[in-house]
Amino acid sequence: MAAEPVNVSEFQELARLALPKMYYDFYSGGAEDQQTLRENVEAFRRITFQPRILIDVSRVDLSTSILGYNISAPIIVAPTALHQLAHPQGEVATAKAAATCNTIMVLSFTSSCTIEEVANSCNAVRFYQLYIYKRRDIAATLVQRAEKNGFKAIVLTADTPRLGRREADIKNKMIAPQLKNLEGLFSTKVTSDGGSNMEAYAKETMDPSLSWKDIEWLRSITKLPILIKGVLTHEDAIKAVQVGLDGIIVSNHGARQLDYSPATISVLEEVVHAVEGRVPVLMDGGIRRGTDVFKALALGAQAVLVGRPVIYGLAAKGEYGVRRVLEMLKDEFELMMTLLGCSSVKDITRRHVRTEHERLLSMM
Repeated sequence: MAAEPVNVSEFQELARLALPKMYYDFYSGGAEDQQTLRENVEAFRRITFQPRILIDVSRVDLSTSILGYNISAPIIVAPTALHQLAHPQGEVATAKAAATCNTIMVLSFTSSCTIEEVANSCNAVRFYQLYIYKRRDIAATLVQRAEKNGFKAIVLTADTPRLGRREADIKNKMIAPQLKNLEGLFSTKVTSDGGSNMEAYAKETMDPSLSWKDIEWLRSITKLPILIKGVLTHEDAIKAVQVGLDGIIVSNHGARQLDYSPATISVLEEVVHAVEGRVPVLMDGGIRRGTDVFKALALGAQAVLVGRPVIYGLAAKGEYGVRRVLEMLKDEFELMMTLLGCSSVKDITRRHVRTEHERLLSMM
């Protein structure tokens, strides 16, 4: 009998063994040379800690709030596609695990389970991730369904005018199943002469004309707060605040879109400085340890989103696996807070970490 994983990364190997190669490659792969995929993880390793000692950490409180919703720790489930390829219960199992761990789940636009199935599965705070297609009525319908089913925010993914080049999916001739949320609205059946039918489908549906002016239209169809996902620069962060968005997620789409875009942790601080506290800033990409969560918060994130590790937990052990992944990250994060002298999330400051840039400056 295989030993129980002791850290989040060990779930990846279990997932690799559990999944058909096509599906494992789909979840684990990145764009083109996968430089950004590696860098998302590696960039965290170049940030070191500056612990404070002799501070009373007999009680450590991990809890925080995002848009006014209280969660047990600043660790949120990121939107990731097609959970039923990982496990028969799909997003329902993921949602139940998130609810048990008292955190927010962001349901993907490309989920296997419907908005209604996930909403009815358990009582938890959920956000809905949105792509805007050429046919705007599809977005309007899905947003209204999410709102009606108690979702608390919309997360607009803004870095996908076209799908990034994911070569493993092309080699494997990855076929996207029909999306249940789009039944009766749109067919995802697209034939492709070569490569991935997902690429052909995205090319047919994604709207490359989408721009900042369309935020006003999105605002007009929902009362929910809107966060924008895919911000990597000071300029776009300022623009997001100017157009009245309610939050920013620093993200490079899990390194699945533009290879050689920066690791998210390396540009987080630039975005935080641009925003000047006017809206919450979250980040995803490369979170594998409680140390990563702490580093992101020290550099100004209010919370992190976790994508692939959740999928690996789901593939390996279903709902229990997702719960274990979230619990492991929470337990490690609590230990980091204790060892660094922080009894609450509010105690985490910029002085607790040292970036590679600062180390190089100190040597000059």
